[in-house]
Amino acid sequence: MTGVDDWEHTGSTLPRRQLGRFLKEAREGVGLTLERAAALMEWNKSTLSRMERGLTEKVRIRDVLALCENYGLDEEKSAAARELAEQAPGRTWWRSYSDVIAAKFNTYVGLEAGASELAIFQPLIVPGLLQTADYARTLDRQYFRDDSDEDLERRVALRIQRQHLVARQRQPVRLSVVLHESVLRTTVGGPRIMAAQLRRIADLSTRDNVGVRILPFRAGFPTGSVVSQFIVMTFPNDGKIKPVEPTIVFAESFAGDVYLEERNDVHRCQQAFHTLLAATLDDRPSRDLMRELARDYDSER
Repeated sequence: MTGVDDWEHTGSTLPRRQLGRFLKEAREGVGLTLERAAALMEWNKSTLSRMERGLTEKVRIRDVLALCENYGLDEEKSAAARELAEQAPGRTWWRSYSDVIAAKFNTYVGLEAGASELAIFQPLIVPGLLQTADYARTLDRQYFRDDSDEDLERRVALRIQRQHLVARQRQPVRLSVVLHESVLRTTVGGPRIMAAQLRRIADLSTRDNVGVRILPFRAGFPTGSVVSQFIVMTFPNDGKIKPVEPTIVFAESFAGDVYLEERNDVHRCQQAFHTLLAATLDDRPSRDLMRELARDYDSER
């Protein structure tokens, strides 16, 4: 709990921290030292340092745009920085899919890449980190109907590239997944694709860093209410005792994304995940069910 308290004491919010990292990477990309970049703004070194660490409570748009100009950022990246700077401080950050960052500055992917542990509840579809290329391609072809074949393949390639987090040799992310049985029985792309997809999940679940449990229909509603999909992201320490990010909950819907940082919200989601996990089939029966359904899909071909 110490890490959470530290973040709450500083008042830092996710958009501020994302902006800080964005600007730091831009500065380093053009080879400017912190001292030199601060001097160009006629600031003290500490002022820019606090902004890059996401500790500046009030961010002025003109300052952010001036930094973007100093770093030679193009119009799209400057617009992404401005969008982050305009986010009002708060513990919940809602971001519409239609805004400029959705296309040019994928906040979730950056957080996912830095996480040490992901706890995923998914009642609808196979999570991206577990998807086969064919399953991902089928979903994206339906959702991004105006994409060219080339753009579609790039989306699929990114999805597959993200999965390296799970399979890498050094410090792979710890993945704990609760899938509702409906995920296994909802056909995406036909029996062949589903059979391969379920075998893929079953095989991944044999890894030491991956746990996949199935919440069966017969479990009803373990929390007493309907729970939408969410991901609890936990981050490693920075070499001392403070995590590089506080624990964050990410929830996605058709309308947009929500990021929860407030301690009570995070705790409530963690408790919900543990309640759902307790109602699942054990590891081996979950794996057996996935392989049994894969055989059923094979028989439909």
